[in-house]
Amino acid sequence: MGQAPSAATPNEAAATLAAWRHEILAGLTAANKRLSPTWLYDERGSQLFDEICTLPEYYATRTELALLHANAAELAALAGARAEVVELGAGSSLKARLLLDSLEYPASYLPVDVSADYLKQQAAEIAALFPSVAVHPVIADFTQPFKLPRRLVRERTLLFFPGSTIGNLSRSRGAALLASLAERVGGALLLGVDLCHDPLVLHAAYNDARGVTAAFNLNLLARLNRELDADFDLDEFEHDAVYDAEQARIEMRLVSRRAQLVNVGGVPVRFRAGEHIVSEHSHKYFPQELTAMACSAGWRTARSWIDDDERFGVYFFRAS
Repeated sequence: MGQAPSAATPNEAAATLAAWRHEILAGLTAANKRLSPTWLYDERGSQLFDEICTLPEYYATRTELALLHANAAELAALAGARAEVVELGAGSSLKARLLLDSLEYPASYLPVDVSADYLKQQAAEIAALFPSVAVHPVIADFTQPFKLPRRLVRERTLLFFPGSTIGNLSRSRGAALLASLAERVGGALLLGVDLCHDPLVLHAAYNDARGVTAAFNLNLLARLNRELDADFDLDEFEHDAVYDAEQARIEMRLVSRRAQLVNVGGVPVRFRAGEHIVSEHSHKYFPQELTAMACSAGWRTARSWIDDDERFGVYFFRAS
């Protein structure tokens, strides 16, 4: 049976908003403007991202799902019976459903995400589909230390980290997160990673013809208007995403169409024409690089699967 997390107290909510305001303003007033990709995922942003995952240009989701489906039996054998699944950056429950359906009598499912309303909705759907699985949604930023609602059996814990979400972190932060997870949680790790491949395919995946990714990116400014009393004119900014081959990453940007002044919570923020806010980095990995990073962070490779086009990899690790 599903269990909803307790609501934040007014003091906790105020503290969270104050911390968010401080972080946002620090990023917007820096010489090179930048915002955390975490803030892309309010309820509307999460819905738009789910739509992105269905686009013809966005190969990552369908490729990862195909790998999980094709190797479901082997995954179940590696995970073992009564697994306790902790999904990091849960979002849509599509991949979690496939995983839980393939496992042998999974005991629990703990999705971790910052988008509270969307998380609770997805958790409720999982609970209805898998009545024998204890569902405990956790509202938290998984890149920061967070508490699970109860102590897990380390030997049966399966950390599920799909969607190449690790790519939103710098390589050093990604390595640090993997090390922290190995030490604090342990068990096994099922990790989905976008690989380095054709730059034209990568570029198209973040600049779709229908403009859904653009709407997803611009929604961040709409959220600032709504939650931080900002006055961004969304028509005066445009989405752009470029592939940086030297850094092996996509850089997603919000570009100011003209020189302008924007107020964010009473603080004036100036933009030059063409100046941009970096809203997301999506790092891509070479297979050997990824396994070496994970092993240095305290994990050992048990199995890996890569699609025929060598665009996406799914890795199963165990804590050393």
